[in-house]
Amino acid sequence: MKILSVSDQVDPRIYSDKLKERHNDVAFVLSCGDLPYEYLEFIISGLNQPLYFVHGNHDHSKKVEQDETQTHPLGGDNLHGRICREQGLLLAGIDGSIQYNRKTKYQYTQGEMWSHVLRLVPGLLYNKLVYGRFLDIFVTHAPPRGVHEGVDWTHQGIKAFRWLIDNFQPAYHFHGHIHIYRPDTVIETRIGKTLVINTFQSRVTKIQTDFD
Repeated sequence: MKILSVSDQVDPRIYSDKLKERHNDVAFVLSCGDLPYEYLEFIISGLNQPLYFVHGNHDHSKKVEQDETQTHPLGGDNLHGRICREQGLLLAGIDGSIQYNRKTKYQYTQGEMWSHVLRLVPGLLYNKLVYGRFLDIFVTHAPPRGVHEGVDWTHQGIKAFRWLIDNFQPAYHFHGHIHIYRPDTVIETRIGKTLVINTFQSRVTKIQTDFD
């Protein structure tokens, strides 16, 4: 199974009339945040496949009518604080980045991130009882602590995400937030059974579906 993941910067190869031709074998799409809603809606309509998203720290409401605002891509499914199933896979997600100012909505302290993650735990334990595993794919905007994180405060990794990986070992953790400027930048790191992937711009990942 192949999935398309996107984050942080519009990819002209995706925002193209060749989208369907290039990615007709994609099973579903993951957005890790900080992308225009109209771009994500273009992907949804172009591929006619499910799109799951989390918000990035730069996401904001967009006024579409005099008394109406848009807070998410139309047709997308918000993963924040949720566990859901897609084609047999167990997905969960968390919005945002570390709090560094008060100008945008999707910023949290490390303590608030712990709260978001801990609320997932009952569902993860239920998954283990029913499906034999806690989680297959974890989707966030920010990276986990100690993996792919930046050196500045704004781009630091999240401690609670690293704890979730260490203790529940999802097969994949897709994140954004960390822009890639050099070809030698590390974008995939394995932690135990979890492959952590920085999905800046866009990536197609062929994922394992037999987790037994």
